[in-house]
Amino acid sequence: MWVKTMESLKIHGEFITLQQFLKIENIISSGGEAKYFLQTNSVFVNQEIEARRGRKLYPNDIVKVHGKEYILK
Repeated sequence: MWVKTMESLKIHGEFITLQQFLKIENIISSGGEAKYFLQTNSVFVNQEIEARRGRKLYPNDIVKVHGKEYILK
């Protein structure tokens, strides 16, 4: 039996940006990489493709990148 797992990330404050999320999860090493990363990789927020590095992420949003899913808490 295969069980899909989802990682969670607790945010402090009202929201974080997609760029901040990518840095926190060590997917990119600097904010300057975010634009290029989003142009060359598929990132989904709540099952919709997202290419804006400044996209605000709120608690209960689901981000999928590199086949891994994260829920913000």
